[in-house]
Amino acid sequence: MGDTPNDGHDEQREDDRVGRRAGLLPEEQEAGSDDPEDQAAAILEESDERTDDPEGTRRDSSQTPGG
Repeated sequence: MGDTPNDGHDEQREDDRVGRRAGLLPEEQEAGSDDPEDQAAAILEESDERTDDPEGTRRDSSQTPGG
């Protein structure tokens, strides 16, 4: 990091995004989570992959029809 002036802003945005997603949904609260922020980061990373490359991730997804 530190390669561009925007790195700090991008990192802050990502931290904010993870923080918002770390607020557990009711079903997640019921199941429990040892580390909501780590869980949120993993969920968002997978979501970004599917958004960035829907065709490439479709065959690996059990939730995306057409795989």
